[in-house]
Amino acid sequence: MPTWLIVMLIILVIMIAAFVALYFYGKRLEKRQAEQEEQIQASKQTTSMLIIDKKRLPLNKSGLPQVVIDQAPKLMRRNKVPVVKAKVGPRIMTMVADEKIFDLIPVKKEVKAEVSGIYIVGIRGIHGKLEAPPEKLTRWQRFRKKILTRASGGR
Repeated sequence: MPTWLIVMLIILVIMIAAFVALYFYGKRLEKRQAEQEEQIQASKQTTSMLIIDKKRLPLNKSGLPQVVIDQAPKLMRRNKVPVVKAKVGPRIMTMVADEKIFDLIPVKKEVKAEVSGIYIVGIRGIHGKLEAPPEKLTRWQRFRKKILTRASGGR
């Protein structure tokens, strides 16, 4: 057997072993995420709050309690998280929003939010519906729109 074939077989076996290991690791992480989601859904409460401000900030600059920052993994501290500053009753609190609903949260409006600890899980408008932000165009869609406006003569 030629040596290049042996090398290719060894690389193929290592790649297959890596994919199998990643598959089982992903399944375990999926189960853990489902358990956490169940706990969040079980402990959520509906409160009314006035949204003051919302931003995406690194965890260490977000204004969250130091206990929360210390419990986060080291790599997570550098990532930007969706932070919402809201007035809940007489207190002004800094909360973390779910990534799925962050764009729906209106600024300087009162809303009913489903909260689990300092985590905003869901949101509803008190006075009418919440307006969904316009969808962002992909690069291809922007390029196509630009070409079409030039072709029609408008700038």
